[in-house]
Amino acid sequence: MVRAYQDRPVSPEALERILEAGRGAPSAGFSQGFAFLVLTGPEETGGFWKAVAHAEERWPNEELRRAPALIVPLAGKDVYLDRYAEADKGWTDRDEARWPVPYWLVDTSFAAMLMLLAAVDEGLGALFFGLHSGGYDELRSAFGIPPEWEPIGVVALGHAGHDTVVSSARTRARKPLQEIVHRGRW
Repeated sequence: MVRAYQDRPVSPEALERILEAGRGAPSAGFSQGFAFLVLTGPEETGGFWKAVAHAEERWPNEELRRAPALIVPLAGKDVYLDRYAEADKGWTDRDEARWPVPYWLVDTSFAAMLMLLAAVDEGLGALFFGLHSGGYDELRSAFGIPPEWEPIGVVALGHAGHDTVVSSARTRARKPLQEIVHRGRW
């Protein structure tokens, strides 16, 4: 996760390949209930930071604000409810109670992860981050996001700069495999 960026743009071709990778994410019932708000260049990304950052907070730092591209992955619950009410799925209603796991969020997360991996393949830095509690409402308002689409976070993309931010990954060790893997039984 790269938190500092150089002040130079991502090529449009690389950005399209990254978006294509996200578009290829698996989805329940091949619902494809995700969408991406793409913001590039100082005017669009500056509008994003103006909408979601607060003056009293020290977030985001200038190094992160330099990211030349931001992608907001959005989950569409209604797309899944509609898809599973179709004849080939066997349900006749859109009852959300049928979903013990909200796959619209899972699948949109898969899409975000594929974009992060594609950014690495492109030789770029990338970061997935969330917003403070009111940030998503501010984001919706600033960019006209319809209420049926739920932003799950933001992917920052760009050429990695010198990262001066001390992150948790630098101060905490990764858990050993034997601590997180349970074989045959928990």
